[in-house]
Amino acid sequence: MQSESRGTQAAPVRARLSVVIPAHQEEGVVGRCLDAFWPDLRDEAQVVVVANGCTDRTAEVARARAGVGVVELAEGSKRLALDAGDLAVAAYPRIYLDADVVVTAAALRAVADVLRGPGPRAAAPRVHFVVDGRPWLIRAFYAAYSSIPYTTQGLVGLGLYGVSADGRARFGSFPDVTSDDLFVQRTFGDDERVVVEDHRFQVETPRTMRSLLAVRTRTAQGNSELAGSGEKAHGPSTGRTVGALARRALRDPSTLPAAVVYTVVVLLARLRARTTPASWHRDDSTR
Repeated sequence: MQSESRGTQAAPVRARLSVVIPAHQEEGVVGRCLDAFWPDLRDEAQVVVVANGCTDRTAEVARARAGVGVVELAEGSKRLALDAGDLAVAAYPRIYLDADVVVTAAALRAVADVLRGPGPRAAAPRVHFVVDGRPWLIRAFYAAYSSIPYTTQGLVGLGLYGVSADGRARFGSFPDVTSDDLFVQRTFGDDERVVVEDHRFQVETPRTMRSLLAVRTRTAQGNSELAGSGEKAHGPSTGRTVGALARRALRDPSTLPAAVVYTVVVLLARLRARTTPASWHRDDSTR
C-alpha cells in the first residue's frame, strides 16, 4: 500500500496530545471539523488528516490549515487510515476523530487531561446529536437512542474517542472491522472508560430515513463482525437496551412511539446487514 505525505507536518516540539482524523471523501465537512478546534490547539497538539481513497478535495482542504499534517492513501479504508495516522503522530494521549464531528479545543484538552490520570484508558466528551430540522421519525429515533444504556453509560465512540498510552498498547493494528469505535468501546471495561460530562461533541444526524438506515446498517455489520471475531465484549447488551426502552415507556408512555421507531429501524438495519454485502454505508445527507 502506497501512501504520500504532503504539506506542513503537525509536529509541535512539545505536543501534549495527538489527533488522528481518517477522512474519505470529506471535503464538505473536514474544514468545519478542523476549524472548530485547531486554531486554539495548534501550539500543543499533533493533528493529522488521513485522506483515504479520496477523489475530491479532502486533502487540499485539510492542507490549507497551516500546521495540519496530511497523509494520502490510495485505498479507501478507515482501518488503514487509522494505522497510517498512528504512524504519523507520536504524542499521547491520542484522540481519533471522524471528519464530520464538531468538537472544541477545550473538550479535546479535557479528554487528554483525564487520560493522563492513573486509571482511565479511554475517554470522550458526551455526545450531542444534532436533530434540528430533521423529520419526526429521525428525531424520534435519536430521542430513544439517547436514552439507552449504550449511549448513557460510558460511551466513548460514535465518532470520537481518546486513549491513553497504556490504552493504545492494549491492541496492535486496528482490526479489519467496520466499526472501530465499537471495537474500542468493547476493548475497555466500565471502570476503564470515562465520559467527560462538562464537554460535548456534536454529531450531525441523518436528514433522511434512507441515510439513517445506511448508518444503522453499517452499525449492524460492525456488530456482527465483532461478534464473530472473538473479541471480548464490554458494555450494554441488546437485551438490556430493549429492557431499558420498555421500562422507560412504562414510566412515561409518551416515549413509546420513539421506542417503536428505534426498534423498527434497528430490526430493518439488521435485516439489510444480513442480506446485502458489506459496503461503505454512511450518511451522505449531511455532507
